[in-house]
Amino acid sequence: MMQFTGNNGKQAELASGTAGDVLDALGMKKGAIAAKIDGCAVDLSRVVERGGEAAPILPESDEGLDILRHSAAHLMAQAVAQMYPGTRYGVGPSIKDGFYYDMEIPGGITEEDLPKIEKEMHRIAKRSVPVERRVLSKAEALEWFKAKNDPYKVEIISELEDETVTLYVQGEYADLCRGPHVPNTSYVRHFKLLSVAGAYWRGDEKNIMLTRVYGTAFGDEESLAAYIHRMEEAKNRDHRRLGKELDLFSLQAEGPGFPFFHPKGMVILNNLMDFWKKEHTKRGYCEIRTPLILERSLWIQSGHWDHYRDNMYFTEIDERPFAIKPMNCPGGMLVYKSQIRSYRDLPLRMAELGVVHRHERSGVLHGLMRVRCFTQDDAHLYCRPDQVKDEIKGIMDLCRFIYKDVFGFKYTMELSTRPDNSMGSEEQWKIAETALQQALEETGSEYKLNPGDGAFYGPKIDFHLEDCIGRTWQCGTIQLDFQMPEKFDLKYIGDDGKEHRPVMLHRTVLGSLERFFGILIENFAGAFPYWIAPLQARVLPVSDEFVEYGKSVEQTLRSWGVRVETDERDEKLGKKIRDAQTQKVPYMIVIGEKERESGTVAPRERAKGDLGSMSLEQFRKVLDEEFNPLKQ
Repeated sequence: MMQFTGNNGKQAELASGTAGDVLDALGMKKGAIAAKIDGCAVDLSRVVERGGEAAPILPESDEGLDILRHSAAHLMAQAVAQMYPGTRYGVGPSIKDGFYYDMEIPGGITEEDLPKIEKEMHRIAKRSVPVERRVLSKAEALEWFKAKNDPYKVEIISELEDETVTLYVQGEYADLCRGPHVPNTSYVRHFKLLSVAGAYWRGDEKNIMLTRVYGTAFGDEESLAAYIHRMEEAKNRDHRRLGKELDLFSLQAEGPGFPFFHPKGMVILNNLMDFWKKEHTKRGYCEIRTPLILERSLWIQSGHWDHYRDNMYFTEIDERPFAIKPMNCPGGMLVYKSQIRSYRDLPLRMAELGVVHRHERSGVLHGLMRVRCFTQDDAHLYCRPDQVKDEIKGIMDLCRFIYKDVFGFKYTMELSTRPDNSMGSEEQWKIAETALQQALEETGSEYKLNPGDGAFYGPKIDFHLEDCIGRTWQCGTIQLDFQMPEKFDLKYIGDDGKEHRPVMLHRTVLGSLERFFGILIENFAGAFPYWIAPLQARVLPVSDEFVEYGKSVEQTLRSWGVRVETDERDEKLGKKIRDAQTQKVPYMIVIGEKERESGTVAPRERAKGDLGSMSLEQFRKVLDEEFNPLKQ
């Protein structure tokens, strides 16, 4: 007999049976789409071979959604197989918020074909086609997919080291997959196909371009509807569209992955950088700047040559090999080493708004969110071991202030631990991971553990911002590094007169200024807060005869430091107001006969509307009450 304990506290005995039978015996099968037996996710139909702990996997859980979406990818592939005979299949994983499948479809498809595929998916789902797991030898699996003329699956299987592979079969469709999956197709009911894109097989530009179909799936109709609404809102907020409409930046064919910032965009970037510098000065940072191009030997010494070479650009100067920097840290090391450091100098907080270049494949470039050239708001903190925890807490406080207090973002934190390709000893990693974890716990911070996802030189804390429509963005990071100080032989003279090795913290807050700019555009839908808006006020004369007074108002506002312009066009007031609203200008100042005669203004606020007639000094008080971290 096998003994099982459910996560509901109940116990049961079974002589034999499936994972579904185990959940049934424990009174936990209702609503489950799969099961977890001794921590391993399995199909409900999977025969269990020994007892242990058991739990249901429900569709609303993260793990359940992953299974549901992977099953939806198979359902879509089955529908495509029936509608487009001869289709050959690459990979079809679940991803954050959905799934995709890369396919070689005869004749190709467009987004106009997606409703037809969805209809076929619903038809198959209603038939409750069983999803059956089969275990084959590697040779059998190769024969199976060779017979189906599917070279992509054959290529994947050929590279596997396992002697056996698993297939999931539903009706006439079969797919290579580890699983688990839902019991039958009726479990996948609430789904939506979203878009069609091109994707090189295995992400290699030398390979064939496949058709990638994106979709999503949820456990209930309400969650699906809410997601679709968020996606529609996201389209309205797309930073690429708004960047063009608001004349903030452009993307040119002559510089793929290298954004061009226009005057209005530069106003926002400069305000961001001014605020960043002001806040760092208040918190005891000094600012440095390191060269864009440095000799290859430096990157070999830092470890980037071994771990990051494929993402770097190279050149030659005076017959010596150089690299364009993908990161700022090695240059920062040389600044630290430029003089003898004392324990009294530590902690030494060196910040840099450094421009870096990283080679990204053209297929992953996306507006300002994924570029090849960006400005990283780096800082490297050199500490004594006894200072590390307090410095981490100080960075966490800086992140909280900028994310929450200044920009109003909610955020979560994630602790990532040692990856497989790491440098350094297990003892060093344990010390580093413990320091980060203690800082999180002593500040009462909630965090998620992300095993194995640290940087190659140290563990890290990542900050994930949540925007106003619920999307999350990874921005800031704190990385504790024992490796770089060793590689660069960094030292300080301790109070004992001896040389000691500093501990190093890498950190960013905004991450990439370009990406953070894109996040701000989408979060605020282009309606930036007053302090950072490229144009803070627009004067709107009712007609030409009031332009002169309007220009005098403009000059007064400019003297206060307001970014302002006058709309001198021969247009009706209504159109001028609508255009200013389209351009997301925070204040519109209407000027007519009454205002000219009384020396007043009639401001309209972007969200509140007409504020009524007031003197210029009264309006100045209104502006002074606007939140502005640059003046605090």
